[in-house]
Amino acid sequence: MSQSLYEKYGGFSTVSRIVMDFYDQLLDSERVGDFFENTDMNRLIDHQTKFIAYLLGGPADYTGDRLRQSHSGLGIADDDFDEMVSILLATLRKHGMEEADIATVAAEIEARRSLVVAA
Repeated sequence: MSQSLYEKYGGFSTVSRIVMDFYDQLLDSERVGDFFENTDMNRLIDHQTKFIAYLLGGPADYTGDRLRQSHSGLGIADDDFDEMVSILLATLRKHGMEEADIATVAAEIEARRSLVVAA
């Protein structure tokens, strides 16, 4: 049985640190920082930690419907999505994730673009 990325990189505590750092960067972004002005950041970070854990093969479960609902009406454009992905991948590198594993995460996120970007 192969080890999941979630297990390989230390489980929930590592994912939690990555997500906290990721949101520090997002909030500083001129392109996407304003999306979070009226957001309950504790709640968002909790959900995002579970989502990233899920992408890495952890114990959470996220459906396309849930992602679509949570991003509906936000007006997220492709350029906004690209900025978020760029910041996330840089954060994963900063936390020591290997390039092949980062590529796996990037592909998983890209596969969900249509659920997040406004049509």
